[in-house]
Amino acid sequence: MHRIDKTKLPSRHVSLGAQRAPHRSYYYAMGMTGEDIAKPFVAVASAGNDSAPCNTTLNAQADFCREGVIEGGGTPRRFNTITVTDGIAMGHQGMKSSLVSREVIADSIELSVRGHCYDALVGFAGCDKSLPGMMMAMLRLNVPSIFVYGGSILPGSFHGRDVTVVDVFEAVGRHEAGNCPLEELIALEKVACPGHGACGGQFTANTMACVAEAIGLSLPHSNMAPAPYRSRDDIARSAGRQVMELLAKNLRPRDICTPQAFENAARVVAATGGSTNAALHLPAMANEAGFAFDLFDVAELFRSTPYIADLKPGGQYVARDLHDAGGVYMVMKTLLAEGLLHGDCRTVTGATLGENIDEVTWNPDQKVIFDAKMPISPTGGVVGLRGTLAPDGAIVKIAGMHRLSFSGPARVFDCEEDCFAAVEARDIAEGAVIVIRYEGPKGGPGMREMLATTAALYGQGMGEKVALITDGRFSGATRGFCIGHVGPEAADGGPIALVEDGDIIAIDAEAGTIDLAVSDAVLEARCKNWVPRRTDYNSGAIWRFARNVGPARYGAVTHPGARAETHVYADI
Repeated sequence: MHRIDKTKLPSRHVSLGAQRAPHRSYYYAMGMTGEDIAKPFVAVASAGNDSAPCNTTLNAQADFCREGVIEGGGTPRRFNTITVTDGIAMGHQGMKSSLVSREVIADSIELSVRGHCYDALVGFAGCDKSLPGMMMAMLRLNVPSIFVYGGSILPGSFHGRDVTVVDVFEAVGRHEAGNCPLEELIALEKVACPGHGACGGQFTANTMACVAEAIGLSLPHSNMAPAPYRSRDDIARSAGRQVMELLAKNLRPRDICTPQAFENAARVVAATGGSTNAALHLPAMANEAGFAFDLFDVAELFRSTPYIADLKPGGQYVARDLHDAGGVYMVMKTLLAEGLLHGDCRTVTGATLGENIDEVTWNPDQKVIFDAKMPISPTGGVVGLRGTLAPDGAIVKIAGMHRLSFSGPARVFDCEEDCFAAVEARDIAEGAVIVIRYEGPKGGPGMREMLATTAALYGQGMGEKVALITDGRFSGATRGFCIGHVGPEAADGGPIALVEDGDIIAIDAEAGTIDLAVSDAVLEARCKNWVPRRTDYNSGAIWRFARNVGPARYGAVTHPGARAETHVYADI
């Protein structure tokens, strides 16, 4: 147990000296003792709620963390933040709230920590945007912090095979095509998600959970244990104890999350065939840390990283299988052996990543993680694109894809609903390049994910027969030739705003190109006739987001980040 001098910690402003007697009276009202008040105050932030199974165990885990903080000599103070669960928000206007929630989560944690002068932070998250939102807050505040993932859901079982929620989305497409009876769809929906935890494949939540271990903000081997496992209680308690060690050493997130640590994180995303959303969240986190790390930095690392973890949606296995095979550190063991990671980066253990990896013995008997010398494919599961249609870049997940180039006539839609209706009506021709625009950060607003549309295409057997391009996003569960984050977005007058039905679009994921075969003269004429569109969101949080959000290339962030700071909260 540490006895830490509070006279230089933020909590001194609410707990020390005669002037703070009114503040202390509030603490006594909650049953705290003078000894409790004299200890460092540790924020235990939970995204726990009843909105979705991703979040239902988080509050209980946070309570175990409180025990660890007390054991380590601190006083825990728990509070909650929101989530917007993508699986429920998907396919309708609710998805416009998803990316906005990342900013609200980070802001709410910042404001609670600032307002109550907490000295350290342990954060619990389960849903997609709550993971980067929580880590963005840690980097913004720069108090000693540890991130804890709530854990993935166990796979469902249907007709003797493992299933996830993606199977349900794709079954909707089969049902629309007349290939899945309603009774079978209903039977599947009842078993696909068998309990607590986040979506089980290498979708956005599990991808960012891997990022948290790779970047050094989570304890080793902590994030891949499924939510129902009792080991999660011990993980939470350990995080509470360890954050007190970080406070004693004054080891902060920006000491850990260096540019080299971000490179490690990007490589782990690529090696595991992770979500394209990581290319949005890593730049946003870097903004909080005070350095540039944009889509092209991420894409270059993706391009030079082998794909080695056979995980859904492109592969066979789910997060539980990755955990059983050795977890994120087993992935990093073989990447480091091939010189693909920076082993000297610090982590929340106090040791370096390399020192942590030295504790791991390679498991040759598992089937999930390939040796980096003999990868599934030599290029990462996610690649960046650039060309005349996307001067500011775009991104595509290629894990599990057999076809890496595509060329065809554009079929243009100005919102996801119109495209989904055409898919439902079987009004999409083979060979088409579907364009869904005005779904970017500003133009959506909110940069919606398109899983409902892409899953319906797969369910109809069209997943490999068309390509889909958007200035919006794709779910980490999306598979097929689906290109997102096209920039500049349509709302900013990017080339995607000027595409017309029948224009030929060529995509080459091996060369990293995405081009519109229309002459400059024609595009210039179209540009003169282009009129910016007005959205239906003209007040409230989504309006505020649209007014402040920057390009997807830089993470779709809403403030200048650490580079504009004149002071850091942790130093008040």
